[in-house]
Amino acid sequence: MASPNQADFRLRKADLPDMPAVYRVCLRTGNAGQDATQREDDPDALGHMFIGPYLVLEPDFAFVLEGPNGVAGYVMGALDTPDFYGRMERDWLAKIRPRLRDPGDDENRWSGSDWVRRLIHRPPYLYPPALHPFPSHGHVDFLPEARGLGWGRRSFEHLMGALAAAGSRGMHLDVSPQNHAAIAFYEKLGFAPVVSDELPAGGLTMARRF
Repeated sequence: MASPNQADFRLRKADLPDMPAVYRVCLRTGNAGQDATQREDDPDALGHMFIGPYLVLEPDFAFVLEGPNGVAGYVMGALDTPDFYGRMERDWLAKIRPRLRDPGDDENRWSGSDWVRRLIHRPPYLYPPALHPFPSHGHVDFLPEARGLGWGRRSFEHLMGALAAAGSRGMHLDVSPQNHAAIAFYEKLGFAPVVSDELPAGGLTMARRF
């Protein structure tokens, strides 16, 4: 069977029936771009925290990449970060929390998906002044079958275009410092690290103006 090529995929608007598929992509890319299935004891926890609220609360900026085997990736974003975080808290996480136990602050007692469950109960909602020139933010994740075909750049440029057309001045994103391929990808799209004492040590936030 021949490997898929660029023409085998199409980028389209995401819809609520895509929720199980985007959760699957989130899990299979949730370990710095690699499969997190064996690490997580709750296969939905990553999706609850990192992609579900975008699909539900920001449908104008939610897109999926569909291929021969179904949804193989997504690119999603939020136009106004502080507004989105307020709605995420009120309209999304407040409804998810009753279904998930809070593992508490002691990381030595965490296992499986406890780290995500803790984020769901105590989200950081990070938006210091250093990020205010870049009010939008976004996420992109592709399964291995969809990588290396040019769709990553095309899809993220599509999201940036949609955000800019809606009035955004720029966007930021968080990336694992260990995910060197992702860092190189964002650099090619014009993103650069944001250096600020206002951001957590050990993390990496990148941004660009439109």
